[in-house]
Amino acid sequence: MTEKASKILPEEVKIEIINKKHDITGFASYEQDLVDFLRDDALDNQEQNLSVTFLWYYNHRLVSYVTLLTDRITLSGELQNYFREKGVTYKSLPALKVGRLCVDDEFRGRGLGTLMLRFTVQIAKEINQSKAGCRFITVDAKKNSDPALDSIKFYQKLPFKIMGEDTTAKITFMYLDLKLV
Repeated sequence: MTEKASKILPEEVKIEIINKKHDITGFASYEQDLVDFLRDDALDNQEQNLSVTFLWYYNHRLVSYVTLLTDRITLSGELQNYFREKGVTYKSLPALKVGRLCVDDEFRGRGLGTLMLRFTVQIAKEINQSKAGCRFITVDAKKNSDPALDSIKFYQKLPFKIMGEDTTAKITFMYLDLKLV
């Protein structure tokens, strides 16, 4: 983006679950592995009941997507102590995972990432109200040397907390406690 574009509002987007009729060929991101996932794996994963991919359209153009799947947090350390004090003695707790989240390069910085995470929180709350328990949202955030592309800082603003790291893969495991949202 050469000039500061305005934020995209929730009412300006149309959200669809990926299916065979969607044309995803024009989607572009500096994170080629996320484009490859959308093109090569998202629909197959969905057909295998592994995840669900939500395509976000703005002015009839695919501008972003988020892929969700089930997860769990294994309780240990500070988190385990916190829940034990609350009388929760389970070894793990249910979560909804953001498996992939990507915004087309042309639409970065317009608030779509934040909107997709709010959408994810809403889905988790709907699950809690009528389907099953879901205490957390989790994500494996990638480190990036460019501060403008640092997904860890993005998630921390929302306010995800760091749970651990895989320094070899440059991934930080993060969670959001839905009881605190």
